[in-house]
Amino acid sequence: MLDGPEAHHLIHVLRAKVGARVTVFDGSGLQWTAEIAKLGRAEATLTLLDSQAVDRELPFELTLAVALPKGDRQKWLVEKATELGVTRLVPLWTVRAVAQPLEQALARLRRTVIEASKQCGRNRLMAIGEPVPWATFVEQSRSVARRLLAHPAAKCPGAAARGLREALAGRAADEPVWAAIGPEGGFAEPEVAAATAAGWLPVDLGPRVLRIETAAITVAAVVAGGD
Repeated sequence: MLDGPEAHHLIHVLRAKVGARVTVFDGSGLQWTAEIAKLGRAEATLTLLDSQAVDRELPFELTLAVALPKGDRQKWLVEKATELGVTRLVPLWTVRAVAQPLEQALARLRRTVIEASKQCGRNRLMAIGEPVPWATFVEQSRSVARRLLAHPAAKCPGAAARGLREALAGRAADEPVWAAIGPEGGFAEPEVAAATAAGWLPVDLGPRVLRIETAAITVAAVVAGGD
């Protein structure tokens, strides 16, 4: 049984008919071929015909921690991160953060994950975590070997930033990667110092100043693309 936004999309946007076949998924990696058995005004009954285990995920866990930008830029970031195969997106509280990721906003972003997954054919939903203070996230990350801190080389006194591909050199194909992108203006010096002391590796994304979402998707695309 489909109801809510998914039923509305099927009935009123796609204008599907009884007997049509569609693909449905539950967000955990399984998908089914289904036939529409009955349509109402706000719900649809489907008959599941067969299941398929289709894996379109990256061969490793990619966690992207971001001090979210404002407004519609958040949605764009989440949409593209979903398409690129990011496993988990964690909103960060940082000293210079400009957006407060409240529960209502997080709910909208999780809905964006579903919409983007339908568009790109991904059947496992990217998780969006609860907002975490930067210091807490740094502590949570200590067991992860490959941790990348997007931060301009000029702002890393005593901790020279590497290029992104250089920072990924020698990584095993299934090795998890955690990457962090700060707010407009970058991480504050104490935040950078805490991260590098905990083993995070600063990476420089080039000579131009990137917006939050551009930096996040650049990192995700390079990490996901491998060689």
